[in-house]
Amino acid sequence: MPAIVLLGAQWGDEGKGKATDLLSGSVDYVVRYQGGNNAGHTVVIGDQKYALHLLPSGILSPNVVPVIGNGVVIDPAVLLEEIEGLRLRGIDTSKLVISANAHLITPYHRAIDKISERFLGKAKIGTTGRGIGPAYADKINRIGIRVQDLFDPHILQQKVESALGDKNQILVKVFNRKGIEVEAVIEEYLGYAEILRPFIADTSLLLNNALDLGKVVLLEGSQGTLLDVDHGTYPFVTSSNPTAGGACAGSGIGPTRVTRVIGIVKAYTTRVGSGPFPTELLDDDGEKLRMIGHEYGVTTGRNRRCGWFDAPVARYATRINGLTDFFLTKLDILTGWKEIPVCVAYEVDGKRIEELPTNQTDFHHAKPIYEKLPGWSEDISKARSLDDLPKNARAYVEFLEKVSGARISAIGVGAGREETIAVRDLVS
Repeated sequence: MPAIVLLGAQWGDEGKGKATDLLSGSVDYVVRYQGGNNAGHTVVIGDQKYALHLLPSGILSPNVVPVIGNGVVIDPAVLLEEIEGLRLRGIDTSKLVISANAHLITPYHRAIDKISERFLGKAKIGTTGRGIGPAYADKINRIGIRVQDLFDPHILQQKVESALGDKNQILVKVFNRKGIEVEAVIEEYLGYAEILRPFIADTSLLLNNALDLGKVVLLEGSQGTLLDVDHGTYPFVTSSNPTAGGACAGSGIGPTRVTRVIGIVKAYTTRVGSGPFPTELLDDDGEKLRMIGHEYGVTTGRNRRCGWFDAPVARYATRINGLTDFFLTKLDILTGWKEIPVCVAYEVDGKRIEELPTNQTDFHHAKPIYEKLPGWSEDISKARSLDDLPKNARAYVEFLEKVSGARISAIGVGAGREETIAVRDLVS
């Protein structure tokens, strides 16, 4: 049976939580494979709204096993708070499984993240300050702390002492801040060990065995393609690989097990933080998109930058991820515009280019070339098939499919789980 990758095809915040939740009824496992609590997924079920940060969206479906893979960096305090918050709302979290190889975010990661970003001034990247980047840096530098280290106090002591030997030098001598005590970190993190122990497993073995038994595994990314540390708008990116290749590395599932890659894409475009954004709207239309679309960060509450749909970005995501399908979200937000521009190419130094510029400087200065499509005024939230859409809304969807490089197989026409047009089955 298949492993399916579901990921963001823009700069994140595309509606992956809703898409994952919708598919959860047809899958057996939902795996978060990268990122940390710098991301958030919003899921609306009936009149209940859930904001998830570390937990896979599948945790809201009673028949799904939710998994936090080895590619995730975990702040234990945040994770336990999120688990408890769901428990108090009647959600069963007992099936959760966490990779023993996932890395941990510590107080010194958070401290360095916040201070270093502040010192960058106008050159700041837009990090959330939650320690994700420094935790990944320690992972790559081979001085990181993994979940399994919580169960060996001697190794935990060694690793924290080694890390703080350097970190405290930076905090005290470079940033003029108070150092962090080794024993305080050890005491706090050993306290998490027994609470987390029931959830810990070899998740790669678990997932591969499940696939062998005919189970369906959904691999859920956070952030988006243009925030990928290798393939995004570097340096204005996250610290991991949200792209399809990252799904394999972050879950321990081989690429030959993946049969479908679904890109979640908004009917317009948003991004949070600094960096190039060719179709960004700094006018009344941009503010209107933000207000109607409730474009504020799930984790940070920051205003999202808003702009029109960018087809070169969608085509890039198709190429980088090998997308088989798009799940188009928030089509309903565009109701009411007389005409809707779609960026189909860029102008760079007086030349038209169809794809993302290779040079980052060129991308910063790229001017969007638009084709304008007629809008619609009819309410589309009750539409459950393409035939239910107004003529112009359907024409808009068909145009996006034509210029984006992959078929559109599902369309979100509202925030609710049921407010979706299923064009094709995304699981079988």
